[in-house]
Amino acid sequence: MARRSGLTAWARAFERSFTALARNSLRTGARAASLGLKNKVEKRKSPTGDGEWLVGVAMGTAGARRYRLYRPADVQFAERLPLLVMLHGCGQDAKSFAQGTRMNRIASRERFMVLYPEQDALANGQRCWNWFDTRGGRAAGEAQLIMKAIDQACLLYRVDRDRIAVAGLSAGASMAALLVTRHPDRFKAVVMHSGVAPGAANSTASALAAMRGRRPARPLPSQSAGAGSRWPPLLVIHGGEDRVVAPSNGRDAAQIWADAAGASAASGHSVQCGKRYPMTVTDFQTAGQTRATLIEVPQLGHAWSGGAASQAYSDVHGPDASRLVWAFVARQFRTAKAAAEP
Repeated sequence: MARRSGLTAWARAFERSFTALARNSLRTGARAASLGLKNKVEKRKSPTGDGEWLVGVAMGTAGARRYRLYRPADVQFAERLPLLVMLHGCGQDAKSFAQGTRMNRIASRERFMVLYPEQDALANGQRCWNWFDTRGGRAAGEAQLIMKAIDQACLLYRVDRDRIAVAGLSAGASMAALLVTRHPDRFKAVVMHSGVAPGAANSTASALAAMRGRRPARPLPSQSAGAGSRWPPLLVIHGGEDRVVAPSNGRDAAQIWADAAGASAASGHSVQCGKRYPMTVTDFQTAGQTRATLIEVPQLGHAWSGGAASQAYSDVHGPDASRLVWAFVARQFRTAKAAAEP
C-alpha cells in the first residue's frame, strides 16, 4: 500500500511538472525535448477556415494525447470565445475530421474556437476512443485526458468557460456522452452523431453488441434524483442506413436523455433543404424547454451528414450537420446566459 501511494504521489508530481512545462512551451514555441514530446504552437493555416491551427499535448496518469485547436483570425486580447470540442471517429484524426466536417469555416464566421483531441494509435489501432472500456479503466483515463486538453485550452487561449460544448462522430459521439455524464457541469450542450447511447457497454464484446443494437441503454439518473437536472441538452443525428452503429442507438440515446429530464416527445416533422436528404426532427420537451432533439436521416449511412465529398466517413448529400450542430449549441449558450442573468 505504501509503495502504491508513493507511485501515485510521484505520478501527480510528474503531471504537475509536465503541465507547467507544457504551458511554458506552448507560449514560447520551445520544444519539450526532455520529454520527447513536440508541444509547440504551430501558426499554420487551418485545414478549413481562416485562422490558426495550433497544436498541444495533454498529459495525465493515463498517458498523453495530442490535440489541435482552431482559433479564428484576429482574436482580440480581451476577447473570450466559446469552445466546441470535436471528437473524431475511428480511422480519423484531428485534421481529417476538421476537413470532413468543415467546422472551422463556421467557427471563423460565428467566432468560436474548436478543439480536436486526437486518439493515439498505440491506445487503439483504429484510433477509436475507448468509450466502452469502463470496466478496464481506459474510458475514464481517456476522458480525463480530454478534460485536461479542455483545461489547457481555457488557460492558454482565453476560452469562455461558461460556453463549452462537445460533439462527436461514432466512437467520438459515445465518448462525448461519457464526458458529459461524468462532468455535466462543464458543458452546456452535447451532440452525438452516429454514436452508441451512454451506459450500453462496458467491454469490447458488449460494445460490438451495442453497436448492432442488441444491448439496451442504461437509464440515466432522473431529474427527481437531482443529477438529471444537470444534464445539458442533447442533439442526436443518426442515419437510417447506418450499418456500423444501428439506428436504434440514436433513438435510445435521445429517449434516456429525455427520460432523465422528464421530457416527452413532440410529433416529429420532416424537413428537407434543397436536394439534400430529408430528415425527421423530433424534440423532447418539458416545461417549454427542449431537453433532447433527435434528427433521423433515412438515407444516410455511417458518415458525417453534409460533410466534404473528399473525406472518408462523410456524405455530402446529407443535411449539413455542422450547421445543425452549431445552431443547436449556440441556442443552448444563449439559453444558459439568459437563465444566469438576474
